[in-house]
Amino acid sequence: MIGGLSIGFVTPWLLSALVILPVLWLVLRAIPPAPVKRLFPGVVLLLGLNDDDTVTDRTPWWLLLLRMLAVAAVIIGLAGPLLNPQEREDGNGPLLILMDASWASASDWDARRTMVEALLDEAARDGRVVAVQRLTASEEVRFAQADVWKSRMAGVLPAPWEGSEEAHLAFAKGLGSQSFDTIWLSDGLAREGRDAVLAALQERGDVRIVQTGRGALALAPPRYEDGKVLLTAQRTQTALEREITVQAIGLDPAGTERVLAAIPLSFAAGDAATENALSLPSELRARLSRFEIAGHRSAGAVSLSDDSLRRREVALISGREDREGLQLLSPLHYLRQALDPTADVLEGALSDLLPANPDVIVLADVAVLSDGETTAMLDWLDQGGLLLRFAGPKLAASEVSRSEEDPLMPVRLRAGGRSVGGAMSWGEPKTLAPFRVDSPFYGLQVPEEVTVTAQVVAQPDPTLADRVIAELSDGTPLVTRKEVGQGQIVLVHVTANAQWSGLPLSGLFVQMLDRLAVLSATPADAEDRMAGTTWQPVKVLDGFGRLEDGQTLAGVSGENILNQPLGVEMRPGLYRDGDRLMALNVLRAEDTLQPMRWPADVPVEGLRGAVTTDLSGYFLAAALVLLAIDVLASLAVSGRLWGARVASAGLAALVVLGGAYEARAQEAILSDHAQEVVFGHVVTGNRQVDDVALAGLRGLGQVLNFRTSVEPGPPASVDLERDELAFYPLLYWPITTDQPTPSRDAYVKLNAYLRSGGMIVFDTRDGDVAGFGASSPNGRKLQSLATGLDIPPLDPLPSDHVLTRTFYLLQDFPGRYLSDDVWVEAAPADAVLIEGMPFRNLNDGVTPVVIGGNDWAAAWARDARGNTMYPIGRGRSGERQRELAYRFGVNLVMHVLTGNYKSDQVHVPALLDRLGQ
Repeated sequence: MIGGLSIGFVTPWLLSALVILPVLWLVLRAIPPAPVKRLFPGVVLLLGLNDDDTVTDRTPWWLLLLRMLAVAAVIIGLAGPLLNPQEREDGNGPLLILMDASWASASDWDARRTMVEALLDEAARDGRVVAVQRLTASEEVRFAQADVWKSRMAGVLPAPWEGSEEAHLAFAKGLGSQSFDTIWLSDGLAREGRDAVLAALQERGDVRIVQTGRGALALAPPRYEDGKVLLTAQRTQTALEREITVQAIGLDPAGTERVLAAIPLSFAAGDAATENALSLPSELRARLSRFEIAGHRSAGAVSLSDDSLRRREVALISGREDREGLQLLSPLHYLRQALDPTADVLEGALSDLLPANPDVIVLADVAVLSDGETTAMLDWLDQGGLLLRFAGPKLAASEVSRSEEDPLMPVRLRAGGRSVGGAMSWGEPKTLAPFRVDSPFYGLQVPEEVTVTAQVVAQPDPTLADRVIAELSDGTPLVTRKEVGQGQIVLVHVTANAQWSGLPLSGLFVQMLDRLAVLSATPADAEDRMAGTTWQPVKVLDGFGRLEDGQTLAGVSGENILNQPLGVEMRPGLYRDGDRLMALNVLRAEDTLQPMRWPADVPVEGLRGAVTTDLSGYFLAAALVLLAIDVLASLAVSGRLWGARVASAGLAALVVLGGAYEARAQEAILSDHAQEVVFGHVVTGNRQVDDVALAGLRGLGQVLNFRTSVEPGPPASVDLERDELAFYPLLYWPITTDQPTPSRDAYVKLNAYLRSGGMIVFDTRDGDVAGFGASSPNGRKLQSLATGLDIPPLDPLPSDHVLTRTFYLLQDFPGRYLSDDVWVEAAPADAVLIEGMPFRNLNDGVTPVVIGGNDWAAAWARDARGNTMYPIGRGRSGERQRELAYRFGVNLVMHVLTGNYKSDQVHVPALLDRLGQ
């Protein structure tokens, strides 16, 4: 310890050279030798003369000290000084650095990666080969030089799942026979298969365990009980009391994500789990997207919300009143029994319930509605409502949907209905047929005891086959459906009670309601609910608990969601099947966190707080500086330095050079941009979006360099407030909801840029959703940003616009998405099609803006090695989509660099005619 700092040396024996410093002092004092004094009488003649240039007769002590310090710095630097050296066992064989790399490692991942880098540095100094392995990745153990692994550490990240028992056993079996030592960075959680891994590692060498003392912390899936949301947290370190804050995050009325509520959860000493209830109104509960432990960065600290927390509002309307004492005959009795545990049931007149905007309206044997009720019902359906109708005697006896299809019925009906299984019947009671693959009920098991004795019958029609989603064993439609606007109408051709069938008495009745999205809190692990379904990921979590787009990932079958552990093929996140949304969280309802108990013979240590730093370079650099000062001092002492004016000029030059460094660097950058084509992207403040934009322009530049004569330089990140825009012929501006609005001066620069021939490509990056209704949040943000810009009238990109043929012939302009909504400057009013030419003379200049939402940068993005960074589509069709995205980018650049020279070809016939050719 020196001054409170821990310092060690790689070769401490070299410090013994410091003992020569006193000898060196004496030698330097003796060279040159001291002058011998001689008496010379003629010196008297020199008395009274002044000599401005004096030379000392011996080396000054301070110059000797300077040289001693320089030599000492060289000796210490060669000895390999280390700041915060770590006590370690000597080793010279291969070293395996094993990392659990699960969600439980994410909260202190920076410290883990820092320690791995320190271990790699130590291995490099010892000349050991190293392998870095993650138990959450199915990778082969490969030993290489430490420097190779250190360059890859930036891409080593925690997974949002944990290693399974099968993965542990496969890793243990695949270690081979090579001997090596192991340092295992554990997340501290007990899992099946760890003992096998530990035994296999101990057979091959020494094993040391490294794990944090804070333990793991995670949230269980939220539950809805008794009108409240129950939140449960678990931990592995139970010795002390601890309080955490759980935040409920969702969208506010403006569509902005924010913290809607917060609730404390307190762990008592010795408690591994704690629970608290959060009471929220249904309107606020419907906006929830997830719960997070504040200040904890981990996928386990995030619990996603799905339909289970959103109790749907179901309005029940019957065609007749319940008769006292005959509740089982009530058309609504079985519906109430099925809905009460999972939905908010509303009852009353239709005119009173429609203004409440329920999610589902159930009409039980209601035949005729007034014109006003029908109009209001159709408006409600257009907004996405679900109308569920049940048949009955009143509907069978009415003339509704007979000669022509009623707007609130999915099919036309025959008069009188059908009766089976009675004295006057046409045959035996009918059973249900297995559900077809295209039915929402596909995969549900049909009980044999469910029979139908009467029903209303659908009139044969060309559209009937497409609207049947359930039928009887003889092919008679039992449930039909049609879409109206964004909503749908479903008709069950039997009664809602047991009068015409045994369906309401069976568990199949509840399952069918669930598949129709009438229910919302059916247990997600019910096998009959999941059978035969395919769930498409919408949003998935990374190891740090951040949500990413999951729509490019493959769908997961319902059976696998129940039985398969989380992994590469099934990541935690939100999954959708039709109208149903289900959350897969890191911690499932039945899971418990168990701390790992290591055997007594295995050494366990904590994460290193301090990092070993090699100080050799600093001492050698100090020695060079001291030697340079020694040269200047020696010249000054000997009188050979050009005087104080030279020294002053040198110091002044250093000050000027240092003060002007930043200005010269900026001028150099601008000079480079002026000498070559450089594209820029507008900085949004969102690091991920900015990195994608920069990588996208880099990838587009590589394509241009390979395919065209344009050789752009490295792309630039452009700050609208500070940077000059004139150097960039094209600016790519990705839109985010939270990016700051430019200042007034920035708008002045932007308008000058647009008027002087520059092009801005606005990309809202929402082409997957922006075309389905109201404007997206990014679209609204673009409208806000464009308010201060001098943008000409815009039109959708026409098929004969010059952008479709500047380099490639294109009709589609995809990026990561395939939306056709691309907007450019509108064509002039006098643009006409000239005879003999296939296109008009559109836009005599370059369109100043291009607006779309296809996320072109993600499709263009390449890393420094030229590899694409983000998946686009699937298989060959995805690669074709990426190729079209590159071609659109090339056309954009050619358009902005060359103008509309191809559009000018419309004048070729007139020119040739004038020339007489």
